Amino acid sequence: MRDGEAETVPSRWLNRLMNLMSGLEEQNGKGCLTDMRGRGKEWLALAVALDTPETTRPAATRPAPRPPVTARPKQLAVTGIRTLIRDPYAIYARHILRLRPLDPLHPKPDARLRGSVLHAIFERFVKERGAEARAEAKARLLAIADEVMAAEIAWPTARRLWRARLERAADWFLAREAERGGSPVILEKQGSASLENLDFVLTAKPDRIDILDDGRLHILDYKTGSPPTEKEQGVFEKQLLLEAAMAERGAFAQLGPSEVARITYVGLGSSPKEVVTPMTKEITDKVWGDLGKLIASYNDAAQGYTARRAVFSDRIEGDYDHLARYGEWDMTNSAKPEDVE
Repeated sequence: MRDGEAETVPSRWLNRLMNLMSGLEEQNGKGCLTDMRGRGKEWLALAVALDTPETTRPAATRPAPRPPVTARPKQLAVTGIRTLIRDPYAIYARHILRLRPLDPLHPKPDARLRGSVLHAIFERFVKERGAEARAEAKARLLAIADEVMAAEIAWPTARRLWRARLERAADWFLAREAERGGSPVILEKQGSASLENLDFVLTAKPDRIDILDDGRLHILDYKTGSPPTEKEQGVFEKQLLLEAAMAERGAFAQLGPSEVARITYVGLGSSPKEVVTPMTKEITDKVWGDLGKLIASYNDAAQGYTARRAVFSDRIEGDYDHLARYGEWDMTNSAKPEDVE
């Protein structure tokens, strides 16, 4: 017997009844018990029938829809390029079908909220920074954190936990700020660049761009978890590489075409660290060329938007996995391209 997913045993009352009837030999207790079980089988059969489908359907295949080229997106953000590489089906669902995940009925203080809150804290801190001692800078950073968290986080426990994590990382962050040099010129400002001959626009909203003493740029991105390695950046996590290529092509109006010296992911997790990558024109030209090849491949009607093409881990849940019927297929199954209108 089972109750949901938990195994159960007959009740004490039922056990007692069966033992009693089995012992009533003179009153034909065993025969009566057999008759009772026979009548009970009719009800059990009805219960089984309720859970037995009248018809069965084969499991869904791994989807790779091929919409008309005219319906495919002509604009994506740099974060969307990562999705296009890792889970093209999510781009299909979001930008072609125009589906959006519903907000949860019971919101929780998740990683997405933590990321947006920390970005708001550091944007304000950097924007308002001046010539101040380390202790004063730390006090100002934590005061800003208290204000932002009080306004944005409705869960007292999460506020205290996230504030404590930020306080632990504050000294490290301020030390890196002192070593970094340069002056912030762009904080969360939109930019865009067109891909020649492809009728496609790439957009970006960098967390921060500093201008160095030699006039070159330093592009930074804050991460609440572990920052991507250089190897991951070269294959999947191309956000800052693309922003560097965009900056060199004049994507940010207030800067014009500018040379980029380096890009930096600032990891603000439990073990803060930075991943710094020096930039050269050869690197940014290659990144831009690879982007052109990627977008051109999706301008081919034969190219499908494969579900979960190269996700970081099988355990990661995507917003559109249920739509793709992930679970009826797995990562070992080949995709089945299908033309859709």
